[in-house]
Amino acid sequence: MVLQRAPYHAVVWGYSPNIGERIIIRVSDTEQIYKAIVEKGPDGVNGIWKVKLNPENRTIPFVITAISSTGSRSIANVLFGDVWLCSGQSNMQFTVNQTYNASQIVDEASQYTSVRLFTVAETQSPYPAYDLIEVQQPWSMANKESVGFAPWKYFSSVCWLFGKSLYDKKQYPIGLIATDWGGTPVEAWSSVEALSKCGLQAGQYPVEEEWFGVGATMGNSVLWNAMVHPMINMTIYGAIWYQGEANQVVNVNKYNCTFPTMIDDWRLQFSQAGDTNPLFPFGFVQLAANRLDPSISTGFPDIRWHQTADYGLVPNKRMPNVFMSVAMDLPDFFSPDGSIHPRDKQDVAIRLVLSGLAVAYNDTVPEWQGPLPNQVSLSPTEITLDFSAEIEVRTVEGFEICCSVGGGDECISSKSWWLPTPIVSKTTKSINLYPICATGENILGIRYSWRESPCQFKKCAIYSTLAELPGPPFVWYKSSSSSKQEKPQVYSVLWDKPQINSLP
Repeated sequence: MVLQRAPYHAVVWGYSPNIGERIIIRVSDTEQIYKAIVEKGPDGVNGIWKVKLNPENRTIPFVITAISSTGSRSIANVLFGDVWLCSGQSNMQFTVNQTYNASQIVDEASQYTSVRLFTVAETQSPYPAYDLIEVQQPWSMANKESVGFAPWKYFSSVCWLFGKSLYDKKQYPIGLIATDWGGTPVEAWSSVEALSKCGLQAGQYPVEEEWFGVGATMGNSVLWNAMVHPMINMTIYGAIWYQGEANQVVNVNKYNCTFPTMIDDWRLQFSQAGDTNPLFPFGFVQLAANRLDPSISTGFPDIRWHQTADYGLVPNKRMPNVFMSVAMDLPDFFSPDGSIHPRDKQDVAIRLVLSGLAVAYNDTVPEWQGPLPNQVSLSPTEITLDFSAEIEVRTVEGFEICCSVGGGDECISSKSWWLPTPIVSKTTKSINLYPICATGENILGIRYSWRESPCQFKKCAIYSTLAELPGPPFVWYKSSSSSKQEKPQVYSVLWDKPQINSLP
């Protein structure tokens, strides 16, 4: 396995029925002896003990032995590195052998013996469990079998490709823990306390087993209780997340609360139980495209926006130390596992690693975010969006303007509507849109890629020039106090605060 390396303390824990007994922990190649006392666990009956090990940076294999009055247990070939938790629904569960170029990826796995894998089995619990109910894949060294076992079993494609790329960059051990379940809402992965902060009480939600189409229900917190909470003693470096599809129909307008609050709560729980950074890095994949229908403008677009807490990008004031991979331009409409499961997980992971290196590791990365406009200029004859860096324009489509005859702050009334408008000209750092609103109508706002499937493969409108990262979707509203444009109006776009308080 892999335990967390320095500067953090790895935590080792275990169970014993003998309350009050002393447990001795020895770590090979060190002179340190650790002692722990078996105490009553949270259930008041069973005993639990744990110790924090001294920080360790060496990459040699260790043997860790726990000794009690009745004998000893040892775990061998333990490495110290960075431990990442990978969670979410079916696009995180989507396995390496279902991915494009799977045979090549699987064949290369045996070169990564310092990357270790663990997969939690699908289980539920009505209360927080203190040990995993079931393990699907015990700690394993990376090889053909452990990486490419079977579809929907193990190992997670996004998790593997992310961890493999991190190892390529860092050249020290990486531990990957996959805990995921297809078709599940964020509410199932959140504690009762976290959900209460978003006004949600106990409830049952529809769950669709996405590759079988079998309907079911799932209660609040049952996956947090069974598939995450048992691991909070473990020191981790960070977490990555691929989920949101299920919430396009479940509490969609609360996702801007439930998702960032879940992150806050995971950080609190892990840091209080062990030695995990209370602001540990958290990365996520912004939802990819789904159905081949360019008219769908609700559901997925709403969740993508809410994944950033309505800020448009991360990290932001509400979601510090958070990074993301934009995937809306990676459709796979004819995937054998359904269009909701695109096979291109390589580009997803490349983008996630770029942003992760910048945010989670504070590395110097020349380009790790797609472009967002930093200034909007409105006039009766032209709309200009300025960017802080150079951009590449791959298509003129994707932008919409809200035309209004009734004013207001949002484009939701019967007197305002969204109309598509093309890019009519561009420079290296700006684009010009056609002000399509009719005479007498005001331009209330602008939005970009606000569709479930906004473009063909890597053919959305705006990309960065160096890393070819897509600009994320956004919605922007100008002040409602501004009336009909008699002269150009220039607005600074501040993406460090939400642009709206509810959905367009």
